Amino acid sequence: MNYWLLKSEGDCYSIDDFKKDKKTAWTGIRNYQARNFMRDSMKVGDGVLFYHSNANPTGVYGVAKVVSAPHADETQFDIKDDHYDPKSKKENPTWMCVDIGFVEKFKEPVSLTEMKLDPKLEGMMVRATGSRLSVQPVSADHFHYISEVLCDTL
Repeated sequence: MNYWLLKSEGDCYSIDDFKKDKKTAWTGIRNYQARNFMRDSMKVGDGVLFYHSNANPTGVYGVAKVVSAPHADETQFDIKDDHYDPKSKKENPTWMCVDIGFVEKFKEPVSLTEMKLDPKLEGMMVRATGSRLSVQPVSADHFHYISEVLCDTL
């Protein structure tokens, strides 16, 4: 089993939107490294930390899990979508995604500031200055520490 941190802007798709939807395709990723993580490494059952960037506070707001195998990101073919890619072809799609399922929303988010100050989270990619990657691997220890120790779930 692998663990991941997926970033979403709260005003675009929030943990509350996700809680209501219960499941969503993680579309719109247009970074090759993030795409490769989804395409090559994510598996059904993997744990996910749901992270809000550009939020107050920025941080982890809940937990999800991967619920599908990688598949073509349909937004790349939709000319009306902000993530349309005219170079991508249905027979050989450039962009892939996975579906994620809602598990829980934290009572209070675990802020990036808290994570940066906690020595037990040393080495987390999200703590690095300038870390903008929207799909990041997370160690099992970091995942469990955030989701079971730091959070105060509903």
